[in-house]
Amino acid sequence: MSIEGTWDLSMSTPIGKIKAVAEFRREDGVLVGTAHGTGEEVPFSEVVLDGDRLTWKQSITKPMRLNLAFAVTVDGDTLTGTSKAGRLPASKVTGERRAVPASTEN
Repeated sequence: MSIEGTWDLSMSTPIGKIKAVAEFRREDGVLVGTAHGTGEEVPFSEVVLDGDRLTWKQSITKPMRLNLAFAVTVDGDTLTGTSKAGRLPASKVTGERRAVPASTEN
């Protein structure tokens, strides 16, 4: 299964719905990623794809300082799961992979 690409994420949190963009790619055979969309770009750590289950961690400072742990299930071009911040309740996460634009040749 390939997770590489750009994903539009939506998280239902206690402070409202938060949208972000996650980008996953391979560097030297290792899965890495970053998120942006809340005014900062955040690298992922501990990115693991095991079958259709994807997990990663990230630290954010906006809208507040939190350490987040994501656990989602990938099904083709969609993902669903949760994001957990410490003792706070888990937040529902959904996402859709952006279509790759068709290349144009001159």
